[in-house]
Amino acid sequence: MPLSLPAMRVEWDSSGTRQPRRRRPIRRYLWPYLFVAPAALAIAAGFLYPLARVVWFSFYSGSLGALSYVGTANYVGLWQDPVFFQSVLNNLKLLTTVPVMTVLALLIALILNAQVRGWRQYRAIVFFPYILPATAIGLVFGYLLERNGVLNTQLRYWQLDWMAKDWLGSAANVVPTIGGVIIWQQLGFGVVVFAAALLAVPQELIEAAKLDGANGWQIQRAILIPHIRRTIEFFVVVEAITVLSSIFTYVYVLTKGGPAEASSVMEYYIFENGFENGAIGVASAAVVVLLLLACVLIAFYLRLRARAVDTSR
Repeated sequence: MPLSLPAMRVEWDSSGTRQPRRRRPIRRYLWPYLFVAPAALAIAAGFLYPLARVVWFSFYSGSLGALSYVGTANYVGLWQDPVFFQSVLNNLKLLTTVPVMTVLALLIALILNAQVRGWRQYRAIVFFPYILPATAIGLVFGYLLERNGVLNTQLRYWQLDWMAKDWLGSAANVVPTIGGVIIWQQLGFGVVVFAAALLAVPQELIEAAKLDGANGWQIQRAILIPHIRRTIEFFVVVEAITVLSSIFTYVYVLTKGGPAEASSVMEYYIFENGFENGAIGVASAAVVVLLLLACVLIAFYLRLRARAVDTSR
């Protein structure tokens, strides 16, 4: 069998002499993708295929054993369901916790960055709630915040009866109460992220500002905060996605969507329809809507990053 010579490509050097150069075999270009292929297949099997099935289910109704095609009826039904609208509204209300926890986390991180006495211990204490299981947090706060719980009992003992409220049983109080629990649990993550970013700020900038007569507040406002702007944007987007799609445990443990669906969120709406009511199509349609909202937030973050890169150029 005759041997085939590798393909040659002719180039010219600076002296005008033709210099043949061998083309790289195509397998040289495909070789890196072989290393990526197992991870890509795992992602496709663990995420893309289930996602495609969810989208497919959203156009059907009935149980898994007896599905019937209904087209976009499930999506139309969502917009006509007041419970779904209440769930979306509650998610939007809870999004207001993101700027609150961002400001608090940044303030605490700036204080710790000043390396007050015991700042490492304070950082660990603030971060501790973040590593606790959400189920345990829900159970503890449910015990603390019930009508005759520890908090209200202590308030009445201090003669502060006017402050004692039905934190979890009142439609007016339940969503802000859940928001407070989320802030308490997620705050430590922001503190650690911001503190790490502040440690990466070049000390030369700070020393130069001090030599120019800048005080502590001016250094924070003009140097530290602008330097970690991208970290702040990252934290805001991550927490917004978390509030949209990762608070089911709090709602389920604390209130189970009550009272009268007043604390239902999109995740709980999906759980209730998909697992308790057996409405697979309705739950799948709600999942698609939730995914689209998360994609909007991710696209917004990527746009911010792209604009920041263009500005830096």
